[in-house]
Amino acid sequence: MPDNNINNKIIELLKQNNMTQKELSEVTGITKSAISRYVKGDRLPRGVNLIKLAQALKTTPESIIDEETNDIETIKALIARNAGNLTDNEKMEIITLLTENKKEK
Repeated sequence: MPDNNINNKIIELLKQNNMTQKELSEVTGITKSAISRYVKGDRLPRGVNLIKLAQALKTTPESIIDEETNDIETIKALIARNAGNLTDNEKMEIITLLTENKKEK
């Protein structure tokens, strides 16, 4: 999954905050290797790590994901990485939103 909007946003926010990947790792408690994978686009952060990243980079999780993240494969991967933390109600909301979005196209 190389190069997705999320990794580009993390790179942009690191620059804006004049922060290195190592510093981000230290602030968030996320391993340096995981941060590196997020930046390379090899992996998407789980929900809890997305929150930690957003706090350290002085933004919101929604801002990191942003409106441009509409690539269905990225969305599927985000859902899969976080499905264990979702309630049945949240899962149904996601399915409904995705279904409505697909009908609009």
